[in-house]
Formats: sequence, C-alpha cells, structure tokens
Amino acid sequence: SSKLRNLEVQNADDGTVLEDCIDFSLAKTISKTEEKLEKGGLPDCLDDDDDIIPSVGNEIGTEAQIRFLKAKLHVMREELDSVACECRKKDDENQNLKSRLKDVEEENTRLQRTISMQHSQTEKYKTLSQEANKKSEGLQQEVVALEKVLR
Repeated sequence: SSKLRNLEVQNADDGTVLEDCIDFSLAKTISKTEEKLEKGGLPDCLDDDDDIIPSVGNEIGTEAQIRFLKAKLHVMREELDSVACECRKKDDENQNLKSRLKDVEEENTRLQRTISMQHSQTEKYKTLSQEANKKSEGLQQEVVALEKVLR
C-alpha cells in the first residue's frame, strides 16, 4: 500500500505491533487521547482526527485493529470513570451545599424571630420611656410650683 511505509510487524506478548505508519500510529493516537484527558478535555468523537479507526485502518490488519479498539475502549473506560468520579464529587458537593443551605435558612428563621422579638421589646421600651418622660415633666412642673409657693 502507498499509505504504509516500512511496515514492520513484530510478534509481542500482547499481540501484533505495527510501526512506522504514515497516517496512523496507534501509540500516537493513544498518547493524543491521553493528553486530551490529562488536560481535562474529552476527545471529540466527531472530529476527523479521532475516528474510531483511521482511514489506514482497512490496511493495517485485523489484530492491529482489535488492539487499537481495545486501547480505545480502555481510554474510554478511563474517561467514563473520570466523569463518573467527577459526578460523584459534584453530587457530594451538592449534598453539602444543600445541607449548608438548610442550616443557613434555619439560622435565618431564628434570627428573624430574634429581630421580631427585639423590635417588639424596643417598641415597649419606647412607650415606657415616653410615659416616664411625661411623668418626669409633670413632676418638674410640681417642683417649680412648690418652689414658687415656698418663696
């Protein structure tokens, strides 16, 4: 094939290893996918770069395709585990925030009751103060009148 250059097939413990492909490199594809994962991004399955099997896939042999698909599956499982872990973390965070919200709402209700009680006490003391001022003014007038009588 014109797309393959120096195709070397080696038997390894885990299957056939292809090296030196022009348009397709299993190691390169896996490392690109892993880099995307490490950067926090998920590979976009709609990109032409990230086809399940690149265009060379038809020419690389069944065993290599199987190995590639297994590697792709492994990466996708890691992505799924990562997303699931993140979802669990977000769920835990949401539960914590709901709990904090409930505590804050209870505290708010308690403080509103305290404010209401203090407001009514303030009104009561204002009334008592006004009555005391009137009584004081009356007593001062009596003192003035008594002083006039004594003079």
